Amino acid sequence: MVDVAHSRNNRDNEDEGDDSTNRRRDGDAEKSAESDAEPDGEPGAEPPAKPRRKRKQRSFWKELPILIGVALLLALLIQTFVARVFVIPSESMEATLHGCPGCYGDRVLVDKLVYGFGEPEPGEVVVFKRPGTWNQSEFQSNRSSNAFVSWLQDVGAAFGLASPDEDDVVKRIVAVGGQRVECCDDQNRVLVDGKPLDESYVYWTPTAEPKQASFAPIDVPDGMLFVLGDNRNNSSDSRYQGGGGRNGLVPVDNVIGKVRWVVLPPARWQGVGDHNPQDVGDAAALGIQYGFPLGGGLLAAWPALWLGRRVRTTLRTAARSAGDEP
Repeated sequence: MVDVAHSRNNRDNEDEGDDSTNRRRDGDAEKSAESDAEPDGEPGAEPPAKPRRKRKQRSFWKELPILIGVALLLALLIQTFVARVFVIPSESMEATLHGCPGCYGDRVLVDKLVYGFGEPEPGEVVVFKRPGTWNQSEFQSNRSSNAFVSWLQDVGAAFGLASPDEDDVVKRIVAVGGQRVECCDDQNRVLVDGKPLDESYVYWTPTAEPKQASFAPIDVPDGMLFVLGDNRNNSSDSRYQGGGGRNGLVPVDNVIGKVRWVVLPPARWQGVGDHNPQDVGDAAALGIQYGFPLGGGLLAAWPALWLGRRVRTTLRTAARSAGDEP
């Protein structure tokens, strides 16, 4: 009997020992978990945030070619599809557009989109490819005999930085398809469909008599244009090209775009009017004819403004980076 009781007590002591051992193990595990969650030893403290990696700034000289490439791409897209800058090489459009010998020829912004939504109208100043029937050139394009240099000149001409192709011509539309044009009445005015034109833009060369050269009536077919220069005594236009008549007309398909704005030199910044000379006293169009050129000028100036702002930002960043270096 004694032996049985003794062995039962031993087993109870062993069970209690096991329980205490398990409790110690559980306590040690909880402490270990708490120490892992709280490396600083402060209960409830959040782990320290990882330091941010500082973004490495590209150097100005690495970013500059990218900026130039983006600017050239934007300029190419705009020049191809939206607007293009042309140099006025001759004085045939004086005094609306300067191109006099020895002076700085005007750089004009030509809208290439407008005729995708409508047809050329009388009074508009347009740039067009010289038709095959035109046998006179108002200037000689100064191109190098070196093929590479000539290619560079062509690229410069596309951006209004060099003399243009001599086959690009600028004139004002006087009559369109379906109209009859002739000159002149007893007051020295061109007639369209028997009505005199209101041509306040005509310029008379001081050394010549202020009298227009007369020409026989011409019926303008559909799809053709009759064009004249504003410098009426010094312009090779529809009156003379190809001997006059139908040979002097310009196909609508040859038109590159409408002249909107004089962009250079700065002293000449202005819109190019497109008052219809057949609409005598039409003052309502004045706001439109100068409002659209202003919008076109702002549109063409946007890439240059963007590029200038980007370059200034890059220069400031480069200057700050240089100042932070020891």
